[in-house]
Amino acid sequence: MTRTQEWWPNQLDLSVLDQNARDVGPYDEDFDYAEEFQTLDLDEVKADLEALMTDSQDWWPADYGHYGPLFIRMAWHSAGTYRTHDGRGGAAGGHQRLPPLNSWPDNVNLDKARRLLWPVKQKYGRKLSWADLIVLAGNVALESMGFETFGFAGGREDAFEPDDAVDWGPEDEWESTSAERFDEEGRLDDALGNTVMGLIYVNPEGPNGEPDLDGSAANIRDTFSHMAMNDKETVALIAGGHTFGKVHGADSGDNLGPDPEAAPIELQGLGWENEYGEGKGPDTITSGIEGPWNATPTSWDLSYVNNLLSYEWEPERGPGGAWQWTTKNGELDGAGPGVQDPSDKEDVMMLTTDVALKHDPDFRAVLEEFRDDPDEFQDAFAKAWYKLIHRDMGPPERFLGPEVPEETMLWQDPLPDADYDVVGEAEIAELEDLIAESDLSIAERVKTAWASASTFRHSDKRGGANGARIRLEPQRSWEVNQPDELESVLGTYEEIQATFNESRDDDTRVSLADLIVLGGSLAVEQAAAAAGHDVEVPFEPGRVDATQEQTDEESFEALEPKVDGFRNYVGADLPHDPEEEMVDTAELLRLTVPEMTVLVGGMRVLDANYDGSDRGVFTDEPETLTNDFFVNLLDFDRDWEPVSEDEEVFELRDRETGEVDWTATRCDLVFGSNSRLRAVAEVYGAADGEETFVQDFVDAWSKVMKLDRFDLE
Repeated sequence: MTRTQEWWPNQLDLSVLDQNARDVGPYDEDFDYAEEFQTLDLDEVKADLEALMTDSQDWWPADYGHYGPLFIRMAWHSAGTYRTHDGRGGAAGGHQRLPPLNSWPDNVNLDKARRLLWPVKQKYGRKLSWADLIVLAGNVALESMGFETFGFAGGREDAFEPDDAVDWGPEDEWESTSAERFDEEGRLDDALGNTVMGLIYVNPEGPNGEPDLDGSAANIRDTFSHMAMNDKETVALIAGGHTFGKVHGADSGDNLGPDPEAAPIELQGLGWENEYGEGKGPDTITSGIEGPWNATPTSWDLSYVNNLLSYEWEPERGPGGAWQWTTKNGELDGAGPGVQDPSDKEDVMMLTTDVALKHDPDFRAVLEEFRDDPDEFQDAFAKAWYKLIHRDMGPPERFLGPEVPEETMLWQDPLPDADYDVVGEAEIAELEDLIAESDLSIAERVKTAWASASTFRHSDKRGGANGARIRLEPQRSWEVNQPDELESVLGTYEEIQATFNESRDDDTRVSLADLIVLGGSLAVEQAAAAAGHDVEVPFEPGRVDATQEQTDEESFEALEPKVDGFRNYVGADLPHDPEEEMVDTAELLRLTVPEMTVLVGGMRVLDANYDGSDRGVFTDEPETLTNDFFVNLLDFDRDWEPVSEDEEVFELRDRETGEVDWTATRCDLVFGSNSRLRAVAEVYGAADGEETFVQDFVDAWSKVMKLDRFDLE
């Protein structure tokens, strides 16, 4: 069956917003993963996983009698898809069991790892999500082989459909790389997390399958930086992970059958059927590279680091035909145990990506530090691993379970505890009077509240109004936030805050974060009243103000909008049309198609555009919450004409006089041109549509203002 998107491939794809409009999972709406997780006996779960580690199954035998290395790889490849650019990827959702990740070439045979976990998942059912189980298994695997982990937090939810909002890259073939994946300077596109389609990070053989050490080191640093990992964290992760297990390349990958999504129905979700030898154990084919990194592949020790630094390595073709590295003088030939029979010796090997760490001066310095200080290696890997498998969980209050460490990391965007009483109804009314009496306009208050709250991303739960980080670097200097105007608005809010707090004879205080949201909510109420609608915008206080020291400036830069269709802001050098970027932002805000539509229409008439632009402000009564945007957009008595070759700005001309009535951008006109968006716009633009529009705007606005209020859940 040919679908609509196939007939018109250039049609604006709104399907990612449909994921926010419905729950496709099997549980009812009252089901709460976090609550269920907290009823678990985590010690019992870990004991079951510990027993599983050495319970080798004939259908898929454990290397060296221990599944630990396999589960570490599974957990790493689940969490390691995260990237700071949009917060997508990562372990949340358990997406590794769904396409495309379940069929990535780099995830060959991880289908067996998850199938080995099924008895544990079956036993605990809804109390233990796959997302939690996959990374917990990796943690227990490390502990079972002598490593002391930093901790574990649960509460991840499971997804039941692929996350189509993730951009994995421009290629249409696995294990391919196109020039579009990199910029003019050869750096990986900011939006992506891996240098090769279908691989977790980089090609282990080296760039383009060649043993190029300089290129490999550059790729490693580039792709790990997209997870906000520095050199020390990068080396710790690679060295720590490669302390365990081996890679499999007994023969060419030509022996492997289709991946799970393409495999025949009788394989029941498993893939990569191996026709070489017995197809398992010593005959396993995974990466195509063959051999262990050391002689103790199921023990935590320094052997990987020592082997890498102590010997000279040279490239060779392994039995699977892939490039790998062997000791130059054969010192470690036959030093590794066989996967089934320890007396069957294997050569210890290294990947190009391993030797690249030794080759690069900065990476090598870290390796030498770890060799000289094993405790530092232990600590660095523990914290880097914890960051890897938890980075997409968001703020510390979402971390659940008895093994959550007391220490809070900067990458968790910590917030201070409130050491005061939160304002109540009487105080809120007093604050509203102070705001109303100030010189802040409705548009200024709306823009500031939106700028603060709309940084939220449901992908990794970062951003949002809580913390008032809009007053801190880097947000206060973002172009989209109009720094000069923002400084003035924040200055007025700070005066109101000081006036209120200093007047109290009790412990009640108001945070700037709450004031910013309250000011925006009051502005919406006033704009609705000006249009003849009496509405109340819900406001729940309790936000706190973060400090600059609690804010990781470098990683927060990733939250800066290149486009904000809601404020009609378009930056430079866009990879996609502005309307596509607007939909992407809406998806990160968990908006539906109607919610995105009503917010854009409302923001326009509230005069909340970037830099005071009149584009899309289709009303003679700005700062009044009317449905004028939709009424005038749908008026067919005039013609829209592009005013530039790039068709980014348009003018609406009267058909008779030729006079320009309005100007607009693509983020305005798409609500009239796209059939789905127009269908919604017609509801709001109808003669009886304004009341519905106002209430829907209030609901959508309130939703955005509360997206980061995990303390209310």
